[in-house]
Amino acid sequence: MKILVTGGAGYIGSIVVEQLIARGEQVVVFDNLYQGHRAAVHPDAAFVQGDLADRAALDALFTEHRPEGIMHFGFPYLVGESMQNPFLYIGDNVTNGLNLLQAAVQHDVRRFILSSTANLFDQPEHMPIAETERIVPGSPYGESKFILERLLHWMDRIYGLRFAALRYFNACGASAERGEDHHPELHLIPIILEVARGKRAKVTIFGDDYPTPDGTCVRDYVHVLDLAQAHILALYASTAAAAILQSRQRYRLQRQRSCRDRAPGHRPAHPRRDRPAPPRRSGRARGQQRRHPP
Repeated sequence: MKILVTGGAGYIGSIVVEQLIARGEQVVVFDNLYQGHRAAVHPDAAFVQGDLADRAALDALFTEHRPEGIMHFGFPYLVGESMQNPFLYIGDNVTNGLNLLQAAVQHDVRRFILSSTANLFDQPEHMPIAETERIVPGSPYGESKFILERLLHWMDRIYGLRFAALRYFNACGASAERGEDHHPELHLIPIILEVARGKRAKVTIFGDDYPTPDGTCVRDYVHVLDLAQAHILALYASTAAAAILQSRQRYRLQRQRSCRDRAPGHRPAHPRRDRPAPPRRSGRARGQQRRHPP
């Protein structure tokens, strides 16, 4: 199968591309390199630099490469930033997604995988989140993904475009050759590792008023290789679906920071927090336990 991966030069997308090629699939990466890196694209994948806002570029892409399936990772993804710039997230994510869907329908593509978000559930009633949980997006970013999910529902119903929307919170980890490389780095685990390696002075934890033993929030992590495999299995499925990808083991932020303090050769300057934590970042409601970075 020839598969188009948008955002295939980014963290999760590049590892999905790597895993697809390991399975013998043909892959075309379409990325504007705003957040991705050309060096992260697998050498056996075809690479086209372009923007989803450019409908002519999309038409040329589909005409030349004729993909049979699409995996969509090409969008900005930061919850906090979406609270500061909602037009970017709701406007660009939805408009660009529409452009991609229109090109898919016009060129008779029959499979579409949306890398969605568990930020569709702002205040879930159950943990782990049930598949039947009521959708109430927690940010403009989550809202934009929900709109795309609804559009996919209609594309399936009207045109037979089979899709899967995979909802998850925090990706973590790496493959043997690819991992996180953000500038600036905003994700907690890479920041912790940078402190342990002496490349950063400290880890800042935002908020200490959560209903947990140490007051720091709880996050749900899924390894990026597990996410990649889930997206690929969904691509091969024959029915439309939405699914939540989550772990049953969650971690408080302070506990993660304590792992840094046990790293070989690292001497923590402040084994325990010695000053009040900064307030929660924009987009975090009181009692909200998790956020979705990638």
